Amino acid sequence: MITELGHFALILAFMVAVVQMVVPLIGAHKRWPGWMAVAEPAANAQFLLTAFAFGALAWAFITSDFSLRLVVLNSHSAKPMLYKISGTWGNHEGSMLLWVLIVTLFGAMAAWFGGGLPPTLKARVLSVQSAIAVAFFAFILFTSNPFLRLAVPPFDGQDLNPLLQDPGLAFHPPFLYLGYVGLSMAFSFAVAALIEGRIDAAWGRWVRPWTLAAWIFLTIGIALGSWWAYYELGWGGFWFWDPVENASFMPWLLAAALLHSAIVVEKREALKSWTILLAILAFGFSLIGTFIVRSGLLTSVHAFANDPERGIFILIILAVFTGGALTLFAMRAGAMEAKGVFGMISRESAVVTNNILLAVACFVVFTGTMWPLIAEMFFDRKLSVGPPFFNMAFTPFMVGLGLIMPVGAMLPWKRGRLGRAIWSLRYAFVLAVALGGMAWAMQTGRSMLGPVGLMLGSWMVFGALVDLWSRTGRSGGRLGRLLRLPRADWGKACAHAGLGITMFAIAGLTAWQQEDIRVVQMGEPFDVGAYTLTLQDVVQEEGPNYFVTAGAVTLAKDGREIAQMRPEKRQYPVARMPTTEAAIDYRFLRDVYVVLGDRQADGGWTMRTYVKPLTNWIWGGCLLMALGGALSLSDRRFRVAAGARRVAAQQVAAE
Repeated sequence: MITELGHFALILAFMVAVVQMVVPLIGAHKRWPGWMAVAEPAANAQFLLTAFAFGALAWAFITSDFSLRLVVLNSHSAKPMLYKISGTWGNHEGSMLLWVLIVTLFGAMAAWFGGGLPPTLKARVLSVQSAIAVAFFAFILFTSNPFLRLAVPPFDGQDLNPLLQDPGLAFHPPFLYLGYVGLSMAFSFAVAALIEGRIDAAWGRWVRPWTLAAWIFLTIGIALGSWWAYYELGWGGFWFWDPVENASFMPWLLAAALLHSAIVVEKREALKSWTILLAILAFGFSLIGTFIVRSGLLTSVHAFANDPERGIFILIILAVFTGGALTLFAMRAGAMEAKGVFGMISRESAVVTNNILLAVACFVVFTGTMWPLIAEMFFDRKLSVGPPFFNMAFTPFMVGLGLIMPVGAMLPWKRGRLGRAIWSLRYAFVLAVALGGMAWAMQTGRSMLGPVGLMLGSWMVFGALVDLWSRTGRSGGRLGRLLRLPRADWGKACAHAGLGITMFAIAGLTAWQQEDIRVVQMGEPFDVGAYTLTLQDVVQEEGPNYFVTAGAVTLAKDGREIAQMRPEKRQYPVARMPTTEAAIDYRFLRDVYVVLGDRQADGGWTMRTYVKPLTNWIWGGCLLMALGGALSLSDRRFRVAAGARRVAAQQVAAE
């Protein structure tokens, strides 16, 4: 009964979305307050109905309702409760329902917190947001219905993909979707502003919090996915430039560029057309990511679906929304005339350079991701583009970004002097070079990657600290003023420093990690770097819904035991699929990573061992970036309605 009610609620939400898409848009055009007022209750109703439908599907998974086809394909009665719940979105149909739930959530939030928006802009924003929901409601109901019943329910289900039965991946998709779909609000604001024909400083202030929230969630979601790949897949890496990894990374790059360009619109009323274009492209790349994950055209361990017909539907949605928005963008070019002028040496120019580097980096990732498909379609050649291409083509843009970021943050608006900004950063630069030189002196016979990464990361961190300190003035009492600085200033410093830490950690890990692969006999110690490992025993055990082959490994250093490690191989009998569970000894400056392989004919066991320096700093830097975004978002000056009521009052007075 609950399943049928959920299906019915989804159909009702689709109908409400159609009304919300049409009526407020007409009302805004005709200036009919009653029609515009439909948007807010419709947004609330749409969200509540979709939430009920999602809750009904989750209840079917929790109670193991095997009369539902989706539950049979993606669950099992012996599965732990956490994975029964996460199984709701651990498949194509359920994940699309989560996708549309978040679309409606953001629409409802715009209704809740958009009280200061001009009525016509608010109505248009909610109409455009609902149009996105309409497209995906249609996609779900006509191609991916999660509520299909089976005439003869089986006794038990086929289980969830074992790779998805992990706490990290249970929370990774919701955060990622909050970021993906959150960019729909920036898109809706951009299209609504184009329809209205007015893009000004107030628009820049309104669009920034939505973009910032999406960027925060994307940062957390990408970090969770990277962490999961590191400890779950057993190959010891945190990033493989997989098509699905790239699908989330590309919108993150464009969202970062959009955040910075929206500041220029707000502060100087410049870069209007570029900011609107970024808002369109950021959401467009989110749709491209959805297409990559679900079309089956590009293979990935993360992919949800292998159905080209569904991919065509998503491609049509992508073409309609992105193509339509770009057409409107071309028609409204006259409404985006920039008012603020600025010199070649200014903060605006630094933001432009920042945006170019991020946008070109995104294009490089897109080209590498799609090139195998293009080569096969047009040249009848099967190619693969792997990490070497991405590392060589992408890294220079990030190095350039890291070099200019501290200088750009120190430049004043409109015009400035480059020498003064660089002079302010002299101590940060000297300290960064000293740290890089120290790393070079300590390592022997290795590449420059580690020292250069340390220098670049330190430059960004120290530059962020200098920028923060410079905002306290030159007189006494600077520490007190530092603590009273706006949260946005602290947020910017945290985000920039977090990016620097992540860059350094990636460079240090790549340059200084150690790897050992060998056949290990029971009880015989072996050395990897400064550590001694001994395989003491291998046992067979049974888990909740899998069988385990687990090793007992002693980790020692200088003759002293420092950890007992337990690498595992799991076999899931229902899914008929094995997984590898690495044993990791986490420490502040390094990880020791052990993977148990197969038993050999001589009685030994294959083992892979890695000593990975600074690995945890990668995710620590990501969390610091997300914290910086959250601090900025909590600044009252950047909330959705901040300043909007004043602008609205001025407009009323002018009329």
